[in-house]
Amino acid sequence: MTFDDWLLVFHVLSAFAYVAGVILFWVLVIAGRRRDTPEQTIALAPGAKMGNVAVGIGAVGTIVFGIWLALSVGNYDLWDGWIIGAIVLWAIGGELGRRTGNQYLKGMHKAEELQAAGQTGPSSELLALNRTSTGLALQTAASLTLLLILIDMIWKPGA
Repeated sequence: MTFDDWLLVFHVLSAFAYVAGVILFWVLVIAGRRRDTPEQTIALAPGAKMGNVAVGIGAVGTIVFGIWLALSVGNYDLWDGWIIGAIVLWAIGGELGRRTGNQYLKGMHKAEELQAAGQTGPSSELLALNRTSTGLALQTAASLTLLLILIDMIWKPGA
């Protein structure tokens, strides 16, 4: 295997980590929609940490190895339209993911606040925060952006 082959392997593995993290967040979003107690909500935290690690490794790995590949492989240039498109989509997806996380952290913070105050029963306010329509819309947009990146990487329009 050549060095470029190894770069491609790590780029694709990073993409798998990114997609796996986003899928894990979908599981948490769906599971969280039924959580109305602090304990139930806080129980999702380890999964969220795992998702953050997977998305972080995947996002950093895809951009680093992807740019490295574009510079290393003779047939591609960093300024090719499909590569620029992927980089722009990557940045948009990252920002959408950050905003999504901020929306769902409101529920986690409220759950911690309620638990610290000794309130362990159901809370309609907590349930509403866990069912955030803004968070759901942002998660959907981030996922669609990731899908567009995958389509761009597979078919390389204009290459």
